Amino acid sequence: MDPTRVDLSALPVVEVELSRLSSVCSPRTSGEDPDHVEMLLSTEWELPPILVHRPTMRVVDGQHRLKAARVRGDTKIQARFIDGTESDAFVLAVAANIRHGLPLSLADRKRAAVQIIGTHPQWSDRRVASATGISAGTVADLRKRGGENGSEARIGRDGRIRPVDSSERRQLAADLIRNDPGLSLRQVAKQVGISPETVRDVRGRLERGENPTPDGSRRSRTKQHPLSLTEPDLGHALDRERLAVLEKLKADPTLRLSEVGRILLRMLTMHSIDGQEWERILRGVPPHLYGVVAGFARDHARVWAGFADHLENRATDLATGAIA
Repeated sequence: MDPTRVDLSALPVVEVELSRLSSVCSPRTSGEDPDHVEMLLSTEWELPPILVHRPTMRVVDGQHRLKAARVRGDTKIQARFIDGTESDAFVLAVAANIRHGLPLSLADRKRAAVQIIGTHPQWSDRRVASATGISAGTVADLRKRGGENGSEARIGRDGRIRPVDSSERRQLAADLIRNDPGLSLRQVAKQVGISPETVRDVRGRLERGENPTPDGSRRSRTKQHPLSLTEPDLGHALDRERLAVLEKLKADPTLRLSEVGRILLRMLTMHSIDGQEWERILRGVPPHLYGVVAGFARDHARVWAGFADHLENRATDLATGAIA
């Protein structure tokens, strides 16, 4: 069982006798919160089923609901069962407790991360972070403090195996981004074999003039080549294709007849100018405003890149049936 990919809502709901259940699986070291139990006792709606590890009958999620049921004098409670190892059950317990109900404290989440690093050392920092609700950087720090040497590769949130030392792959990603800035995060990640978030970090470093690897956070000393805005053949071909697509978008009633669509069309039109026009604008920027305008341009570029990533992610989700 992969505890990060279990669809809990698809599990059947059954009634379980309270006397069969144990509550020692909780990642909450402070124990039950009396005020939260009181709140559950006073609620008028039906509480969701608890989650139980079938092999041990330990409550993975729902300690306070279990306590409230016992206080009411109930003999049974609705539950969903999961199988798998106890270490996987603990991961589910942590993940469930950071997403709803009474949140785990930061100290509890860090302790849980340390335990998960011990039981799942092959997991990447981001995968542990997603299960515990802390940052990947904090997980990496906890891993170092524990003296965990790790392996040459780790399993990411998407289930793919990636090398721990991704310096070479970051450099490859940087080369791809430099050669084709229009590539999406997922396209670069797929070609290079790193996560989209790592690609995002690489792109951000390049935009700031830094080396693409974290250990090279100093400003890049490599010679900066001027941006060529007017490549005679390829540039004009791309301009014509883009303008042709834009004309089709303007004729699309789903965009033309909606307020948001018209705003989007105006924004796309504003940026759909040819290389010569860009060159004219570049020459027209006063020297004392180079830095300010460059800052605005980079900020807008990041916004557009993020917008493009969201659209491509939604297109992928739609294709795989993730969006109803």
